[in-house]
Amino acid sequence: MKRFMAGVMVTLAIGAGAGGIVAYSGAFDVSADTPHSPLVFQLIEFAREQSIARRVRDLAPPANLPDPDRVRRGAGNYAAMCVECHLAPGKENSEIRMGLYPAPPDLSQPAKMQTNVAARQFWIIKHGIKASGMPAWSKGGIEDEAIWDIVAFLQTLPT
Repeated sequence: MKRFMAGVMVTLAIGAGAGGIVAYSGAFDVSADTPHSPLVFQLIEFAREQSIARRVRDLAPPANLPDPDRVRRGAGNYAAMCVECHLAPGKENSEIRMGLYPAPPDLSQPAKMQTNVAARQFWIIKHGIKASGMPAWSKGGIEDEAIWDIVAFLQTLPT
């Protein structure tokens, strides 16, 4: 058992050292115009989806989510804060969106995920996504109720 643990520790040390060398050398390309390798992209996407799913498990949308006033308020906030990256019906692209990697989802299209979509959208808008360009709007002073208004609008946006 001691030999096994020593082997694990040596392997971890070598991996950490190799990672440190790659980071220090600048060999890892962080530019937004060079895509990740398919394996790295899949790992990041998997980690992101697992993280979000774990955090929205107990998050329940408000009962009045479909309220027309809530949808109207959300439409105004979406137009002011989201449309340049996430588009609107009939808008194909924007200058800022073309420079982002990964490309933000086109929210004028129906959501692909069918499970807990509203809670997922709320969490992402509130907390953002690291290294994706998606800000944590709650850090900018946007209250939960206003975030739920945007989610209410997103529920109607594809139609």
